Amino acid sequence: MEPEIKDLQNFLNRMGAKIEGAGTNVIKITGVKKLKDVSYNVMPDRIEAGTLLCATAITGGKLELNNVIPEHIGPILNKLEECGCKHESNKNSVRLEAPKRLKGIDIKTMPYPGFPTDMQSVFTSVLCLAKGTSIVVENIFENRYKYTNELKRMGAKINIEGKIAIVKGVRKLTGAVVDATDLRGGAAVVVAGLAAKGKTRVNNIEYILRGYENLDKKLNKIGANIKIE
Repeated sequence: MEPEIKDLQNFLNRMGAKIEGAGTNVIKITGVKKLKDVSYNVMPDRIEAGTLLCATAITGGKLELNNVIPEHIGPILNKLEECGCKHESNKNSVRLEAPKRLKGIDIKTMPYPGFPTDMQSVFTSVLCLAKGTSIVVENIFENRYKYTNELKRMGAKINIEGKIAIVKGVRKLTGAVVDATDLRGGAAVVVAGLAAKGKTRVNNIEYILRGYENLDKKLNKIGANIKIE
């Protein structure tokens, strides 16, 4: 039911496929003899958008994000608002302004249109510096908390109990040598590194490069200091 599936259906149908039902829990595909060449613009990446917004939130910054579909990131914006951020959405852009310190909140990952599991790790990084205790519940994938050990190296206080992460907010994170345990876990330590005191070195960045296009350049454009070696 995710928007990427709708986008894929639209693309294939434009090529001559016969598919219906994207966005529901039943998709019907009728085979055709051939597909044709087309030109197609892929939808904006909602997880990349959410990652950039979380980078803004954890650093107490302001950001105007263009080429985004606000409807697709509604759950992310709602949780950032709960944390104390202010946001304003237009048709293809979002403005976000973060407070000096965020408030702790609770998150449960759910199938679309709920809070996306792919944002769980990045948002947990944000909650590491939020005031109070936050509870994160991972309902989609098992073993998706490997990255929390890397955040602990930076001073985060996180306890894992099965599918639940209990995050006690700290005043500061400290730069450290950490590993990208997977794609989103890698993004999580990069986001944490933006707000950490000192230098953070992230190893195994091939995970991050696989899932984000020019993330370092985009973050540097808005004030980060990231170098890829």
